[in-house]
Amino acid sequence: MDFGFSEDQELLRDSARKFLDAECPTTFVRKMMEDDSAHATELWKKAAELGWMGILIPEENGGIGGSFLDLVVVMEEMGRSLMPGPFLATVLLGSAAVLAGGSDEQKDAILPKVAAGEWVMTLAQAEKSGRYDAGGIGMPATARGGDFVLSGEKLFVPDAHVADQMVVAARTGSPGAPEDGITLFLVDAKSPGVEITQLKTVDMTRRQCHVAFQDVALAGSQVIGEVGQGWPILKRVLNQATAGLCTEMVGTGQQALDMAVEYAKERVQFGKPIGSFQAVKHKCVDMMVQVENARSLTYYAAWTVDENVDEASQAVPMAKAYCSDMCKTVTSEAIQVHGGIGFTWEHDMHLFYRRGLASEAAFGSAPTHREVVAQTLDL
Repeated sequence: MDFGFSEDQELLRDSARKFLDAECPTTFVRKMMEDDSAHATELWKKAAELGWMGILIPEENGGIGGSFLDLVVVMEEMGRSLMPGPFLATVLLGSAAVLAGGSDEQKDAILPKVAAGEWVMTLAQAEKSGRYDAGGIGMPATARGGDFVLSGEKLFVPDAHVADQMVVAARTGSPGAPEDGITLFLVDAKSPGVEITQLKTVDMTRRQCHVAFQDVALAGSQVIGEVGQGWPILKRVLNQATAGLCTEMVGTGQQALDMAVEYAKERVQFGKPIGSFQAVKHKCVDMMVQVENARSLTYYAAWTVDENVDEASQAVPMAKAYCSDMCKTVTSEAIQVHGGIGFTWEHDMHLFYRRGLASEAAFGSAPTHREVVAQTLDL
């Protein structure tokens, strides 16, 4: 196992950083927080032209046929820049489910549009329990001949308000085990009976939505994979998305650390830079240790996902548990280094703290993932 990235991947990282520095400064992030959708179509199209939406999509479906590790270097830079919008929802949730379990017809119809930046996708999984395991999926899809009718509600659906297509996880049978009887459906977000409402959350650079389904008619051709066999596909997708989110958190934590160190060198108190005082310099060192530990865990988790090996079932929740705590703690400590100015709306540090809080909750909190790791230890 090689933790290093290839020359091409480092060039990709370089180009991503330059693009985001130019197109996604914090002034733009703030603008998107105030926007009704937080989705800038111009930025989306430019990112698509760079091939970002199609990194994981094969060339025959309009993508560039890259690896998950190629995506990792881009997403770390996205986390550093707090890139707003539905990238994670589209690339690592919605289209990833089609890529993992869709038929050739579904792939041909959907993936080229995603790669070209024409379609936005998302995944509707979580319900009132807020759980992301198989037991948290209870919404029924009732069979009627070879078709289905979907009724119920989903919570915390990322960026559903701008989605063209949703992948919806529902129950199509009484399970012997929680993993049994789960089916994934492709649902047009504009279908009759679908009602989408934005939720107010701490991080408005990405929107979470409540989606209600009222007698939504689905054809059998809208099933992804096989009826009742959706959990293995969904588990693969969640591992990818969680590892991708961890990568973003590493970028966010690194940027918060860099800003804190720079400020500690420039801010003078009692005739000296505050970074020369032990309380501040050791705080920065502790932050650095946390970021580097998170990076190592995340890169390992990303490797297990890229290789699709069994270790992913442990490596991904380990990374998420640690990164969740890291990102929240490091962004909070970076505010402390800045002192009073760090608490003001005018300073950018609170943007990174908000992203850290939102990322900690996404796909399960740190305690949730610690419990998953404990189960792999038979505890």
